[in-house]
Amino acid sequence: MKLDDAALDQLFRTARTHNAWQDKPVPDTLLRELHELMKWGPTSANCWPLRVVYVKSAQAKERLIPLLMEGNRAKVRAAPVTAILGMDMAFYEQLPKLFPHTDARSWFAGNPALIEATAFRNSSLQGAYFMLAARALGLDCGPMSGFDNAAVDAEFFAGTTVKSNFICSLGYGDPAGLFPRSPRPSFDEVCKIL
Repeated sequence: MKLDDAALDQLFRTARTHNAWQDKPVPDTLLRELHELMKWGPTSANCWPLRVVYVKSAQAKERLIPLLMEGNRAKVRAAPVTAILGMDMAFYEQLPKLFPHTDARSWFAGNPALIEATAFRNSSLQGAYFMLAARALGLDCGPMSGFDNAAVDAEFFAGTTVKSNFICSLGYGDPAGLFPRSPRPSFDEVCKIL
């Protein structure tokens, strides 16, 4: 069943990357609802490498903000929540549980290039599901990659096998902070049908 225009607008056509935020909290229950929705997006062999740290408290924000590029600091400070979307480089250890009908763990164990490619690709896909689920639940998103990955990993993922991929602020965007919409390429500029 095709979604109606209002749903397509909310998810894609009128959805924007927000840089300014209303002073309106995002409850933890909504973050849990977000997870329950986005978790159904497909990943290779159901590998599920995504790991998320929600930065909400003033103390947690003060740990994150110095690790961001200068242009991203005010955005994160103002956002009700900023999610650090990471990728577990030992995701394959969960495959006996997540993909039990074959020995998928053996595909990855001892193959760092395959682990890296699979973790990055699939956590990026999951990040897209995350943003679409957030938009479907009425939240606005402000994804960004302008931060020191190694420093974020040391601060938020120390002692784990998780590495940061990107961050995404969540909340209720302030339209006054939007930039003019940038153009997108046409079908013929970027697609072929063979």
